[in-house]
Amino acid sequence: MAPHKTISRTGRLSTRPDVTADPVRVAIADKSPLIVRGLRSLFADDGRIETVVAATDGELFLDCVNRMDFDIGIVGWVMPYCGGEGVLEALQDLDDAPRIIIYTGDTASGTTARAMALGAAGFCAKTEAPEHLLDILMSVANGQMVFPLGRGRRTDPLQSLTRREREILQALCDGKTNVQLAKTFDVSPNTIKFHLRNLYEKLGVRNRAGAVAILLS
Repeated sequence: MAPHKTISRTGRLSTRPDVTADPVRVAIADKSPLIVRGLRSLFADDGRIETVVAATDGELFLDCVNRMDFDIGIVGWVMPYCGGEGVLEALQDLDDAPRIIIYTGDTASGTTARAMALGAAGFCAKTEAPEHLLDILMSVANGQMVFPLGRGRRTDPLQSLTRREREILQALCDGKTNVQLAKTFDVSPNTIKFHLRNLYEKLGVRNRAGAVAILLS
């Protein structure tokens, strides 16, 4: 199996031995106050993430980039004045720019491919469960790129998996049941089912046998 491709920033996150030792500092940009409030609450409850600032449009977000220090931006694609595309374009020539996760309801393949081409580090649909965004955020904090399978120019399906999904896939090779997986990762069996469902969808398979076959191929 080819090693997982990672892209790290210069300086902050890529040099940390454990991103959970210090909170991952994030900024939020979304036109919806409800989304902003929900993300703030989600990150506060998680404990690994500190929300530094929130903005309601891309121009305000870019101003925050110039004035504040944070690691990752959670950015909507459609916003007043400057959307996600404009944010990514503005950050392309900026040294040590924060890594950007596009968080949007626009899941068309063209949107995902455009975000990847402009240097986004991750992409998450607003229809996904909150746990999925957290997985993507922590994977990006560890220097990885996370995009949905089949979007953009990705060739290795395993690259679309979050770190937890790859850990679960590896555990499937050991023949562990869902209950055993839940004990191994200290989560509920329902959480394991959630991860497996996403894992199967990303790999384009129907069951664990198909997922293991891809891992071992």
